Amino acid sequence: MRLSNATLLLVAAAAASTTGGGGVHHSVAAFAPTSFSRPPTRSSAATSTTSASLFPFFASTAAATAAEEEEDRIDCLVVGGGISGSTLAHNLNLGGANVMLAEARDYLGGNVKSHTTDDGFTWEEGPNSFATQPSVVRIAYELGIADQLVFADESLPPWVNHGGKLHPLPKGQGGKGPAGQLELIFGPNGVLKFALRGELLSWPGRIRAGVGAFLGHAPPPQDREETIREWVTRILGEEVFLRCIDPFVSGVYAGNPETLSMKAALSKIARIEEYSYSIDWNKFGAIFYGGLKRQVELTRERKADPPAPEWPEFEYGNPGSFRRGLSTLPDAISESLGEEIVKLEWKIIKVEKDGDGFKATFDTPKGKKTIKAKTVVSTAPTHALGGVLDSVLPGASVLTEKVRKEIDRIGIYHPPVAAVTVAYPKSSFRDVELPNDFGNLQNLPGFGSLNPRSEGVRTLGTLWSSSLFPDRCPSDYNLLLNYIGGSRDVGIADLSEEEIYSEVDKGCRQVLLKPDAPGPKILGMKLWPSAIPQYELGHLDILRELEEAERTVDGLWVCGNYRTGVAFPDCVTYGYDHAKVVMEYLEGKSEATTGASSSSSKDVKETETETEKAAV
Repeated sequence: MRLSNATLLLVAAAAASTTGGGGVHHSVAAFAPTSFSRPPTRSSAATSTTSASLFPFFASTAAATAAEEEEDRIDCLVVGGGISGSTLAHNLNLGGANVMLAEARDYLGGNVKSHTTDDGFTWEEGPNSFATQPSVVRIAYELGIADQLVFADESLPPWVNHGGKLHPLPKGQGGKGPAGQLELIFGPNGVLKFALRGELLSWPGRIRAGVGAFLGHAPPPQDREETIREWVTRILGEEVFLRCIDPFVSGVYAGNPETLSMKAALSKIARIEEYSYSIDWNKFGAIFYGGLKRQVELTRERKADPPAPEWPEFEYGNPGSFRRGLSTLPDAISESLGEEIVKLEWKIIKVEKDGDGFKATFDTPKGKKTIKAKTVVSTAPTHALGGVLDSVLPGASVLTEKVRKEIDRIGIYHPPVAAVTVAYPKSSFRDVELPNDFGNLQNLPGFGSLNPRSEGVRTLGTLWSSSLFPDRCPSDYNLLLNYIGGSRDVGIADLSEEEIYSEVDKGCRQVLLKPDAPGPKILGMKLWPSAIPQYELGHLDILRELEEAERTVDGLWVCGNYRTGVAFPDCVTYGYDHAKVVMEYLEGKSEATTGASSSSSKDVKETETETEKAAV
C-alpha cells in the first residue's frame, strides 16, 4: 500500500522544488552425476555375458524411472500470488512452462483488492494506482484488458499541507519530450513559479536548496550508509526534507526517513548524485546537472526500446489504473491461468530438496498436498516464510532473523497501515480558490494531499480518488482514500475500526472540509498488520547474504517486493524479467539432461559390444 504512485511524481516535484528543474540470482552450474564402472574381472564368458546383458537392462530401467520422475515434476512452482507472483506465473505460462501458482488467500493480487458498490463507488483496499510503465501496458494488452486502462490528467499536482494551507508541488502540463521539460520549469505550476512565488519554502530554505542544486554540496560519507534524512539534508537542506521529502517518504513507504536507507529505498534518486560527480566540471556534485544527464540518458533508452505499436498510448510515470480498479489485472491473470494452475487457499508449510528438484508441502482445503517441481520461486512476504525454507535454504533466515542493532530491528520490518476510503458531498469541502489557477478546492483539482509529520495530522496522506480516474463515485461526491499508520505510528494497529474512522475524519476536517461538514460516507477500511517492507539501514546487506545463500541451491529463488521494489510497476516488471531467468535455467537443465542421457546410451552400446567380443 503505498500512497499512490507518487514515487516518480513527488520525486520529480521535490527535485524541481530544489533544483529548478530488481534481485539477481546467480545460479550455480548443474553437474551431472559421475558414472563409475567396476574394472573387468577374469571370469567365464557366460558370466561376462550374463553381467553384460543385465547392465543395459538396469541402465535403461533406471533411465526410464528417472524420466518418469522428471515428468511428474512441474517446471516451476510459484509460491505467493501477489502482483509479483501472479505476473511471474503469467509470463512463465506464456513461455510454455508447466507452472503452478499457490496462494494462501482466496484471491490473487495480495494487497491489491478493488470494490465497486451498487450505488456507484469504486474503491481500493490497498494501492490506488500505478506510475505507468511499459511492463504494465504490455501485460494488460496480453490479457485483453488494455481497453480498461485509465490514466489521470497529467497536469494534476500533488499538494502538501503546511501552515494551514495546501501548496502545489511543481508539475508539467502533460507535454511530451522537451516540451514537457520546459513546462516543468517555466509552466504555470513550474519550478520557477514555485521558487519565486510559492509559499511552501521560506527564502532561506529556497536559497539553501538552490546552492545544493546548482553549486554543490558536501560529499557523501565513506564509512557508513546514509539515511534518507541525512542524504536530503546534506544536499538540499533541512527545510526541503521536512516539507517535501518527509511527507513523500510517509506516502510511499509509510516509513521513517531516519531509519530508511537512501541507497536501498530511493536508489534511483541516490544514483543521480553519482551522475552529478561523473561530470568532469561539476566538482562539487551539484545535483541538478546529474538529473539532466540522467534525463537525457533515459530519453535515449526509451527511444531505443519503444513500446509496441499495438499497445495503447501512454505517458511514462503518469498515474494509471483500470476502470474497475487495480484488481482487474490479477483477476484477469487468474481467469487466464485457470484452476489447474492457480491454487487458492494453499498455505506453504515447507520446501525440501528432492533429488534434482524440490518438494513443497501445503495445507489446502482438502488437506495436505505435496508438489514436486524442477524450480521454485517464492514471492511470499518475509513474515510468511518462517521455517518454510529451513531445510533447503537455511540462509534465507536472514530475512526474518538478521539483527540490526543500530536501528533496533530483527529481520525485514513490515509496519501496520490502514487504508480507509470515505466520501463526502462536494459541498462539504472548503470553498476556497487554490494557487496557480487550479480552481476551487471543492473540485479537488489534484492527485492528493500529503501531511508532513510536523503538521499534527495523523493521516499520512489522502488520495483524491474521484479526481484521478473517471466514474469512481457519483458526481455530487468526492471520494478519498486515506492511509494512516506506518512505522512511526504503530499504535494504529491497536485501535478499533470506529477509532480509525474517527482519526481519518478528523484529518480530513483539518485539511479539506468545512467545520460543519457532515460525517463521512464510509466505504471501507482495511488494516494491513504487516504492510510495506521497510528498506532500512542494513537492508542491502540482508539482500547480499540472501544472494550468497541462493548461490548454493540451484533452481530456487526467494524474491518479493522486499527485494525488487514496492511499487506496482516494479512487481509487474519483476514478473517479466524473472520469468526469463527461470526459462533460461530450465532450458539449460533440459540440455544437460539430454546430453547426459545420450552419453549414457552410448556407454550402454559400447558395453554391449565389448561383451559380445568377450563372449566370442
